[in-house]
Formats: sequence, C-alpha cells, structure tokens
Amino acid sequence: MSSPPLQSLQRQLGHTFSQPRLLEQALTHRSFSADHYERLEFLGDSVLNLAISALLFEQLAKLPEGDLSRIRANLVRQDTLVTVANGLGLSAVLRLGEGELKTGGRQRPSILADAVEAIIGAVYLDAGFDPAAQLVRRLYRGIDINPTMGAMGKDAKTALQEWLQGRRMGLPQYRVTETTGAAHQQQFAVVCEVAGTAHTELGRGPSRRAAEQAAAALMLQHLKANSKR
Repeated sequence: MSSPPLQSLQRQLGHTFSQPRLLEQALTHRSFSADHYERLEFLGDSVLNLAISALLFEQLAKLPEGDLSRIRANLVRQDTLVTVANGLGLSAVLRLGEGELKTGGRQRPSILADAVEAIIGAVYLDAGFDPAAQLVRRLYRGIDINPTMGAMGKDAKTALQEWLQGRRMGLPQYRVTETTGAAHQQQFAVVCEVAGTAHTELGRGPSRRAAEQAAAALMLQHLKANSKR
C-alpha cells in the first residue's frame, strides 16, 4: 500500500502503479539508497523523446524535421522538466540522503529533471509504452507547444547533431567515463565521439546532461574549425 503522498502523486500522474516499488525507486536519489532512479531515468529519457516526437508529428504536421528537432530539444531540456516537476510537487516526495538534503537537493534542477524522466520510465515498466506516452501528454498539457519554439536557441547537443546531419555524418555518441565526488557534489566526465572521425572531446559538469553539453560544444567547435565545407 502506497503512502498518502505517493497516492496523491499517482492521482496527479493519472496512473496507479501495479508495482508501487517502481514509483518509490523513481523518487530515490543515489545518496539515499543503492536502489536509486538512474536506470529508470535512462529508460524514461528514451520514452520521453519518442512520446514528444509523436506529439509534435501530430500537432505540428507542416514543420520540417529541423524545426521539430529544435522544438523537441526545448521540450525535453532540463528547464522544461523542472517546470513539470514543480507542477507535480516532486521536491516534497523525493528520497534524498542527509548530505544532499543539507545542500538543497530538493530544489536541485538536475535531480528534479532526472526524477521526471525516472517516473516516465517507471510507468513504461509498469504498464507499457502507451500509458507512458499518455502520461507524457498529460504532463505537457499546460505547456504551450507552438512553431515559434523552433526559433529558440539551440543547445550544444542539438546544434552538433544538426551540423552532422547536414553533412550526412553519423550521430554523436556520449559515454560517461568518470564520476567523482560525494553523492551530493558529484562531477561527471563524458566523452563525445563521432563515427568516421578519430577525434574525441571530453566534457565535465555537475550532471550527466551538463557534461554531455560541454563535450558536444567542444566537438562542434573542433569540427567547424577543421571543416572544409
């Protein structure tokens, strides 16, 4: 039987878990338990991207692929996910270790964003893709999705991907090579690789996303500086 706060969260999500343990795990930071949300976050990230892609394909049928990619990037970026997390009141139900609590973990954007993706991954495991995709649609119901979002600034990962696609090159791959520091003050190192090139770039940041963005920015800078077209 779920606790009253988790029952309330399930009502907000519009999904009652047949496996409540999945929801608990989705709200558990690594500073609290070894049974934390990071694997669910990994899964939820993919489900979120596919669900948003399908949503945009329906709602913005006349837009070209490049604009759709930019809009999707804005919808799945950390700032947007934090807005979704705040709407659900996730900070109150996160399970964090003492050190993370003392350093403001309940309001940390990276944790809130990761928890949203973990919840989406948890719903996928609990009930399959369709319920998870419907959850994504409910979570984004209050967000104005319109063609002008495609004109917003590109993040480094999106800019790199579009640059490579425009030259018919392979998509970049990101690999975490190192995680250092205490659970509440971690630093991530991520390598960015592009198929067909021998060059790699290393990015660092306080979250996996931030490190990926840093690596992507360095890779794009290198490729542009050494491009003949």
